[in-house]
Amino acid sequence: MKQFLNRKGVHLTAKAYLIDALSYMALGLFSSLIIGLIIKTAGEQLVWPFLVEMGDMAMGLMGPAIGAAIAFGLGAPPLVIFAAVATGAAGAAFGGPAGSYVAALISTEIGKMVSKETKVDIIVTPFVTIFTGFAVAKFVGAPISKFMTVFGGWIMWATDQRPIIMGIVVATLMGLALTAPISSAAIALMLDLNGLAAGVATIGCSAQMIGFAVASYRENKVGGLLAIGLGTSMLQVPNIIRYPLILIPPTAAGILLAPIGATVWRMTSNAAGAGMGTSGLVGQIMTFTTMGFSVSVLIQVIVLHFIGPAVISLIISEYMRKRGWIKSGQMLINTGG
Repeated sequence: MKQFLNRKGVHLTAKAYLIDALSYMALGLFSSLIIGLIIKTAGEQLVWPFLVEMGDMAMGLMGPAIGAAIAFGLGAPPLVIFAAVATGAAGAAFGGPAGSYVAALISTEIGKMVSKETKVDIIVTPFVTIFTGFAVAKFVGAPISKFMTVFGGWIMWATDQRPIIMGIVVATLMGLALTAPISSAAIALMLDLNGLAAGVATIGCSAQMIGFAVASYRENKVGGLLAIGLGTSMLQVPNIIRYPLILIPPTAAGILLAPIGATVWRMTSNAAGAGMGTSGLVGQIMTFTTMGFSVSVLIQVIVLHFIGPAVISLIISEYMRKRGWIKSGQMLINTGG
């Protein structure tokens, strides 16, 4: 059986299902729901119905995009990838993003097992993939989605009741998830984080990205500043594994700023922005979508998402450099140049 699974590219590991699959799910989400929401928001602000219609169309294809993305990420053959479009759609219909994830994941792995095992592969493979995905979506996806939504509701309720403590917890955990090789965006959407919890999550994620970008400027210069600050702080993962102390400055920034965003300047957002931080400025766009665009909100975003993380992380990182806890070159990234 082990040899068969290896031959089929089925790897029963946490990396395959909790890192690779979630990461590709996030790409599917961004290519449909998140970009669609951005387009729709722009259309509403510009009073341009064409963009609103375009955004609605993209958002409506979230399930198929997740299905295809997960199948592609797991190395599925073409027939399985194309059939996963349908299983992702079924998952979304019965259980939202979490339903899509489960249905696409299981149907893809089953589809890979039967692929090219019969002489009528063109019928068997898509049939088995779609049958499996639909069954999982209908009987498993919905309860999982319900649990994730309820769990997310507990997080939002707890954040409203204990904004300082829960603000720190949510901001820290979501920030670390964003920097780690798992998808904070997928987690936020499966939990359906909204309101204050999503607002502090955005602060924590932004703190990781801007914090690392500024703290590592002397190693990575402008290219690294943009790659990390507007791209992803995951670029620092290889360095974090070797030098874990470099994680302290941006994490501390999130811990210090989250209570402000939860009490003094109450920040809110939605699930699409909660796990994105400053990546492509999605977190900021979703904050404006939720809170409305005004000078006061703009100031809050600039201070809590950019200036605050930059200043706090720089001060802490420079102190740690002087004490020898962070050494020159430890935050150097490979941007592929």
